Amino acid sequence: MSKFLKGTMILLAAGLVTRVLGFINRIVIARSIGEEGVGLYMMAFPTMILVVTITQLGLPVAISKNVAEAEARGDTAKIKKILVVSLATTISLSVIFTPALILLAPLLSETLFTDNRTHLPLMAIAPIVPIIAISSVIRGYFQGRQNMKPAAYSQVIEQIVRISLIALMTKAFLPYGIEYAAAGAMLAAVIGELASLIYLLTTFKLKKKFRVRKQFFKYVQSGKSTFNELMTVALPTTGSRMIGSVAWFFEPIVVSQSLSIAGVAAITATKQYGALTGFAMPLLMLPSFITYSLSTSLVPAISEANSKNNMSLIEYRLQQALRFAFITGGLAVVVLYVLSDQLMEVMYGSSRGSHFIKLMAPFFLFYYYQGPLQATLQALNLARAAMINSLIGAIVKTAVIFLLASQPAFGINGVAMGILVGTVLVTMLHFATVLKAISFTFYVRDYLKAFVAMGLSGGLGFWLLSEILPQTMNTAIRVILISAAIVALYLLLLLIFGLIKKNELIRIPLVGKLLSKFAFR
Repeated sequence: MSKFLKGTMILLAAGLVTRVLGFINRIVIARSIGEEGVGLYMMAFPTMILVVTITQLGLPVAISKNVAEAEARGDTAKIKKILVVSLATTISLSVIFTPALILLAPLLSETLFTDNRTHLPLMAIAPIVPIIAISSVIRGYFQGRQNMKPAAYSQVIEQIVRISLIALMTKAFLPYGIEYAAAGAMLAAVIGELASLIYLLTTFKLKKKFRVRKQFFKYVQSGKSTFNELMTVALPTTGSRMIGSVAWFFEPIVVSQSLSIAGVAAITATKQYGALTGFAMPLLMLPSFITYSLSTSLVPAISEANSKNNMSLIEYRLQQALRFAFITGGLAVVVLYVLSDQLMEVMYGSSRGSHFIKLMAPFFLFYYYQGPLQATLQALNLARAAMINSLIGAIVKTAVIFLLASQPAFGINGVAMGILVGTVLVTMLHFATVLKAISFTFYVRDYLKAFVAMGLSGGLGFWLLSEILPQTMNTAIRVILISAAIVALYLLLLLIFGLIKKNELIRIPLVGKLLSKFAFR
C-alpha cells in the first residue's frame, strides 16, 4: 500500500472517531447550555480561529510540503532547519497575539457582536492560541514525513479529554449565567488541546532523528533562506486561510447587525445563529473528516510527484481523492436530507434548525470537493491563486448575507443562502484553476451513475420513513434502520455501477478481500 493511501486511511479512521466524539461533544454542549449558549460559543469561536490563523502563518502546509521534499532527498539537516525556523516563528507570534486577544475582548464583545456576554468566552479561549500554534508545527513535520499516526492519535486524545471535561465544566459554571457556561465549554477545549500537544511532544521526542534544542538559535539565525522558502508557500496559504478566518470572524458581526436591521432582537438572533452554526452546520460538515484526511495526505503526495514532474500521478491522485469525496459526500447528503428532522431530534432534543439542512445539504457536495482541490493547488505552488479564489468567495458570501439577512422575508435563511453561494463559488474557482495547471479528465458517466445511486437510495429512505415504519416507533431506532437501508442500497449501487473498484476495495484492512468479491470491476 502506498504512503498516500496508508496515510489517508489512518487519518480517515481517526477522523471518523474524532467526528463521532465531536458530535458527542456538541450534543453535550447543546443539552447543557441550549441554543443561546451555543450561539455565544459560536460567536466567540471564529475570533479564536482568526487569531490562530495569524499565529500559524500558513506554516503547517508549508512544513508538510518542504519536509516531504527534503525527505525525498534524504536531507535531515534541512528538515531540522525547517522545524526550528517554524517553531521560532509561531512562538514569537503567539507571544504577540494571545495578549492582544485578551485585551481586545471587551471591545469585540460590546461593540461588534451586539451581545456583551461573548466577553467571557473570548477570554477563556485565549490560552488555546499558543498551544495550537506549536502543535500544528509538529503535525506538519509528521505529515511531511507521511507519518499520519501522531496527528491522528492527537485528534482523538483532544476530543476525549474535551468530552470528559465539558459536562463537568458547563454544569459547574451554569449557575453563574449562560455566558459562564459557554466560557466553561471553551476552557474544556483549551485543556483538550493541551493534552494533544503533550502527546505530540512526547511522540516527537521518541521518534526524532535530531535534537531540536542543540544549536537552536544558530539554526534560527542562519535560517533566512529556509524562512523565505517556507513563506513562498505559507503566505499565500495563510492568505487563503486568513480570508476564510476573517470572513468567519465578520460573519457573526454581519449576521447580528443584519438581523437587527430586519427587526430581530439580539437574544433571538443569537439563538438563530446558534441553531444554524451550532446545530445544523456540524451535521452538514460531517464528511469533512474525509476531505480533511484526503487533503492532508494530498499535499505531500502531490508535492513529491510534482518534484519528479510526474503529471500522470498527480492527476491519478486527484481523481482518487475527488471520486472518494463525491461518493462519501453523496451518501451524507442523502441521509441528512431524508432524516434532517429526526437527526436533530435525536442529537439535540429539538428539530429546530432542520430546515437549514434541507436547504443547504444538496449544495454541500461542492464543499466536500473544496478541500482536495485547495490541497492540490497548494502542492502545485498555486497557493496564491487559491488565496484569490477564497477572497472572491468571502466577499461575495459576506455581501449576500448582508443583503438577504437584512430583509425580513429572508432573515436567518439569508445567512444560510450566503454561506452556500460563497461555498459553491470558491469550489468552482478552485476547479477552474486546477484545470489550467494540469490535464484532467471529467468522467461525466460516473457522476451520472452516482446521482442515480443518490436518488434511488434517497427514495428508499423517504418510502421507509413515510409508508413503512410506524410513526410511533422510537425516533433513534427509526434513524438507525433507515440510515442502514440507505447505506446498504447506496453501496450496492456503487458496486453495480463500478464506482468502487476491486483493486481499491482489496486494500481495505480486514474486510477488503470479502468486499472485493462483490465488485464488478
